[in-house]
Amino acid sequence: MFKKLFGSADKGPTVKPPSASSATTTINAIQDMGDKEESLEKRKELLEKRIDAELQKAREYNKAGKKPQALMCLKKKKLLEQEVGNLENMIMRLIEQRNMLEAQRTTVEVVSSMHTAAKVAKSNMKEMNIDKVDEVLDEINETNEQMQQINEVFANPTGLGAMLDEDELLGELEELEALDLDAELLEPAPVPKTKVEGGKMPSAPTAAVPKKTAEELELEALQAEMAM
Repeated sequence: MFKKLFGSADKGPTVKPPSASSATTTINAIQDMGDKEESLEKRKELLEKRIDAELQKAREYNKAGKKPQALMCLKKKKLLEQEVGNLENMIMRLIEQRNMLEAQRTTVEVVSSMHTAAKVAKSNMKEMNIDKVDEVLDEINETNEQMQQINEVFANPTGLGAMLDEDELLGELEELEALDLDAELLEPAPVPKTKVEGGKMPSAPTAAVPKKTAEELELEALQAEMAM
């Protein structure tokens, strides 16, 4: 299964990492197209200003009644607009080409990283000795089953404890409780040894009154003065 996932170790790499010269060439090409695009944008802005100027001159000539000069200005304006259109097309081409190179460079770097990760994964799997993984798992499962059996043995009572009937012991305990209760009921009530003279009840023992401290006496005196 692991050979299907990672392939055989005898096969060589199918994806080569990008070389330094290739990466440098791609970066230089992207920068060069960026410079060309900037130059074309400046040229376009200049032509647009000339178009506005020719349009303004055509209006002035037309107001002055100079139609031939006004028509010439409009012709120049049309030529300049065509050139602006060509510049816009070239700028669009440069943008498309630059985006394509940037996407290719990113793709190559990502694929190269994935290829390196796959090679590291293969190396790790070799160190793990995949052929013995099933044996290791079987040993772990066997050990767990043995531990479970041992726990079950210790959980069950053995010897004389396993032979005793718990219901029988509970019945014997109930018989003992009944005998103790009967013995308590058959015992005579205790007779008081001392007689009470003249129908008087024995006086309750008097507890010694604790003496008051000097602070308590001083506090009582102060309270008495305040009450007067």
